[in-house]
Amino acid sequence: MNYNKKSIEDVEVAGKRVLCRCDFNVPTKEGKITSDKRIVAALPTISYLVNHGAKVILCSHMGKPKGEWKPELSLKVVADRLSQLLGQEVIMAADVVGPDAKAKAAALENGQVLLLENTRFEKGETKNDPTLSKELASMAELFVNDAFGTAHRAHASTAGVADHLSAVSGYLVQKEVSIMGKALANPERPFVAILGGAKVSDKLNVINNLLEKVDTLIIGGGMAYTFLAAKGCDTGNSLLDTEKVDYCKDMMAKAQEKGVQLLLPVDTVVAQAFPSPIDAPLDTKTVDCEAIPAGFMGLDIGEKSQELFAQAVKSAKTVVWNGPMGVFENPTLAKGTIAVAQALADSDAVTIVGGGDSAAACEQLGFADKITHISTGGGASLEFLEGLALPGITCLEDK
Repeated sequence: MNYNKKSIEDVEVAGKRVLCRCDFNVPTKEGKITSDKRIVAALPTISYLVNHGAKVILCSHMGKPKGEWKPELSLKVVADRLSQLLGQEVIMAADVVGPDAKAKAAALENGQVLLLENTRFEKGETKNDPTLSKELASMAELFVNDAFGTAHRAHASTAGVADHLSAVSGYLVQKEVSIMGKALANPERPFVAILGGAKVSDKLNVINNLLEKVDTLIIGGGMAYTFLAAKGCDTGNSLLDTEKVDYCKDMMAKAQEKGVQLLLPVDTVVAQAFPSPIDAPLDTKTVDCEAIPAGFMGLDIGEKSQELFAQAVKSAKTVVWNGPMGVFENPTLAKGTIAVAQALADSDAVTIVGGGDSAAACEQLGFADKITHISTGGGASLEFLEGLALPGITCLEDK
């Protein structure tokens, strides 16, 4: 996949109607936005288009209305917040490609901004329906994708419209593609990848792909216990993907063959039950991974593992991290994830955190400003790490 894509700065936008796909899938409660982080993240691209005299037509999905009109998933709340942040009115369309949207798009003047209704109100959006793609494209002269969080989806508003319009990246997508693309295609070495999360099965292809690229692969989180079982350790009641034990053996053999250092936890924090509710106080003890007692389950990495992983990060020039080291929603079981976040924050390396739980952990802990790049898309960054082509990126024009 070519990571060298044209951006908004490589094309003329003045006086043009520009359809810009954003990620405005923001959380709401009782009709109010509870976090406007995704709206704020889109501001640099929108402001550039406005300041350079484009007629800006924004579109996004919100939630999963499945092709039905759901008032609680209307983007009107986004238009209101965006108007405040931009300091100018954001015109709201009453539909996506209907008469209201088309009339308002046609009437736009240079520097004005229109927001279309939730693209997933249209049944054809998630099916990448060519008719819907064409209708969307008919309102504009240029397509800008600035929604990395949905770049792994081949939807009408993320990829289909590029069949009909010149397509370039916004600043968010440009940053994701250039930083993550370079890390995977041409990393500064040593290159260390850290994978966590619950299941091996979620990250089969990621592990396989990264073993082709990294110098050290660190495995933590629930998935580590299947690797430990493959090594012959007794894992007690820990999460175990029994069908993937042989796969883990194969991956350990592949690491050895490729000369990749594969690091697993050496000690683990155990308890007799999973916390319920998830943040409930818990009786725990730390034991060696070789000696998890019967009736206990591993729920976080121990201090020796934290130190081992931090040392590997210390010597790295590029670090990619995706997935927590334990049940980090519980304060007692968050120490392993905190230690990894701290190691990245203290590192001089290029540090990249894939979206999802590890990104949330960095932000909650206040480390976000010490990380080179925190991805805005969990699923998209995971597919990126798998080496898959992302439809919302491949449809953009190469430089």
